[in-house]
Amino acid sequence: MAHPSQLGFQDAASPLMEELLHFHDHALMIVFLISTLVLYMMTAMATAKFTDKLILDSQEIEIVWTLLPAIILILIALPSLRILYLMDEVDDPHLTIKAMGHQWYWSYEYTDYETLGFDSYMIPTQDLEPGQFRLLEADHRMVIPMESPIRVLISAEDVLHSWTVPALGIKADAIPGRLNQTTFIVNRPGVFYGQCSEICGANHSFMPVVVESVPLEHFQDWSSKMIEDA
Repeated sequence: MAHPSQLGFQDAASPLMEELLHFHDHALMIVFLISTLVLYMMTAMATAKFTDKLILDSQEIEIVWTLLPAIILILIALPSLRILYLMDEVDDPHLTIKAMGHQWYWSYEYTDYETLGFDSYMIPTQDLEPGQFRLLEADHRMVIPMESPIRVLISAEDVLHSWTVPALGIKADAIPGRLNQTTFIVNRPGVFYGQCSEICGANHSFMPVVVESVPLEHFQDWSSKMIEDA
């Protein structure tokens, strides 16, 4: 859960988000080193009162400043490509959920069950209970079992939406007439919040995404209760 004045990412709740955080730190360190080197060279050139004629015309330096950026780009590109392939990997999901975006709420359908599905609306501010978050709480959470591969099929019924949960490293567009797919594994129990990240109309700010991760036994009890109440 994000907090006021937070500068970094939320704590990772999935292996995918952990990989993204590692890549962010890796790329940021490269940018920091480049910035430090450029700042030092600019300061040295501006303050030095002498000029080295070998710096003004040197094949060796030109070779270095051509090869060095290429090597740096490779060091950034290879980990990035690895994560891109990991994000598209679908390996025998234990549960498939279809998330449909509407103006302005989400509907979820657990396709492995015949009658398990519901709409998820934001809880109005006046109806919030103590400890609940304004604009982030939903009347029905998407409950999933922890430590299980989950596949989410994402689409929309009217306009563009975006199903986003930062702590899980998930952001997928919901496009009418198109079915997008994303997978993840939540490695700890908890409640993870997100919001629609595509401007979708007047109430765009009022369609939160709430994912609750629970142990498998609790998920079985919850699914049985939801089917009975349906």
